[in-house]
Amino acid sequence: MFTKYYHTLIHLKPIQIRYQLWYRIRRSWRKMSGFKYPLSTKRDGYPLVLKPFIPKNNSFDNFRFTFLNQPNAFAENAIDWNFNKNGKLWTYNLNYFDFLLQPGIKVEEGQTLIEDFILKLKNNSTALEPYPIALRGINWIKFIAQCSSSNSQILKFSNSLFAQYQILLDNIEYHLLGNHLLEDGFSLLFGAFYFRDEKFYRKAVEIIKPELDEQILEDGAHFELSPMYHQIILDRLLDCINLVQNNQRFANQESILIFLKEKAVRMLQWLNGMTFSNGQIPLLNDSTTGIAATTDQLNQYAIRLEILTQSAINVIRNNSCNLNESGYRRFNSTFYECIFDIGHIGPSYQTGHAHADTFNFVLNVNNLPFIVDTGISTYEDNDTRLNERGTAAHNTSTIQDKNSSQIWSSFRVAKRAKVKIITREPTEIVAIHNGYQSIGLTHQRSFQFEKKSILIIDSLLGKSSAEGTVHLHFHPDVHISQAKSELIVDNKYCIKFNNYLDLKIIDYQYPLGYNKYISAKKCLATFHSTMSFKIILYED
Repeated sequence: MFTKYYHTLIHLKPIQIRYQLWYRIRRSWRKMSGFKYPLSTKRDGYPLVLKPFIPKNNSFDNFRFTFLNQPNAFAENAIDWNFNKNGKLWTYNLNYFDFLLQPGIKVEEGQTLIEDFILKLKNNSTALEPYPIALRGINWIKFIAQCSSSNSQILKFSNSLFAQYQILLDNIEYHLLGNHLLEDGFSLLFGAFYFRDEKFYRKAVEIIKPELDEQILEDGAHFELSPMYHQIILDRLLDCINLVQNNQRFANQESILIFLKEKAVRMLQWLNGMTFSNGQIPLLNDSTTGIAATTDQLNQYAIRLEILTQSAINVIRNNSCNLNESGYRRFNSTFYECIFDIGHIGPSYQTGHAHADTFNFVLNVNNLPFIVDTGISTYEDNDTRLNERGTAAHNTSTIQDKNSSQIWSSFRVAKRAKVKIITREPTEIVAIHNGYQSIGLTHQRSFQFEKKSILIIDSLLGKSSAEGTVHLHFHPDVHISQAKSELIVDNKYCIKFNNYLDLKIIDYQYPLGYNKYISAKKCLATFHSTMSFKIILYED
């Protein structure tokens, strides 16, 4: 237990530890002293001009809310904003107010929901956490920009919102960093423009510039290495460009606009490089379907904002293999697209969305998903969450059923696998990782690409003798049968295994977003020392 905490905490930044301690001490003192934040502070807001942004998913219909594939209906005027029977993330989604921006919602409905929320705010502990404040603030401001409410109504909304921003300003998520801190900065930028507030603006720029410099890697990836979160952050970044570009509020805002656009272009380049030709992203690390804006939606939004042209997007798509710092690589042939992971878990101090998936790969064949990452179905602290983050849930090898990196709890990683690339050629990559050094072994994997086939070789290097298992997860639409040392796939492809001990096909539950599953097939191949398998993609 001690070593687990040690290997988790040793990677934290001093600022995280300092603010963890400060916020805990302050919270205890304030509880004893009876401190309460004011929930309404008189302040005029100035509605903004915004170009059409990406609408949110439909989640509200006549006081029935559906988040994470879990519905719950409330009686009219009886919404429990602290409702927790569907888990903490469901409650967060209720308090984000994304539904204000869903297609077809009536202005009057949105206004009623905001007024009900304000009325019950003093008893809503979830709503006063900084992350929900940050996301809700942007959604309220975008909603106000596209509706014509009465002056008294806008003033009521603004008074509540300004008080919420004061709470956010007093609770910036320096203890978490990562995407949480960046969202705080983005939201304060919206608050600055809406309230014409210099203090908000200075703090927003103070957060956004260094965080984007750190969080957006040289190849354009968001450093938490989740394609879904990359889409979420890029969507928010484009919203900020929309905001700054179309509203003149501050003397030096042109410089921040140029900076935001440069980051957006790089993020678009990486995202298009990680998106398959069918428009889908690989569900790597904490990723799932139906949450973030799609790559095509983000491309079209960037075109509306005149950040890129359609022809520039096409060029990016045709040169989509320029991945490096994120640790991902991609190989395209006429018949298939393969994305694989030979990078470290990152970032070291914020691994909440990381999985123990070193040397994982995802494969599409003829524009259809073939070998898939399982993605996620929950953030709850349970066995499902641990299993979905574990090595066996990915297309790589386990040794003695251990994880390559020590994932624990819902959002923690202790010991982490470190990767070293041995061979780097256009059609061959060989790398090793030390995630199994505690049992005296390293895992080496070789990828060799040809036009119609992929050869993968797994080797267990070291003095110890241990059994390894290759895990391969097939998309639910893929049909698998076994013929001795081969898997026959959809009666037209095959996977040939060499030097294995045992080969079997089992069922697994493939997540269709949060809390929803479908049965699919998985292959398990056990081996000693070295084993290879060749994915042969031929047509009858």
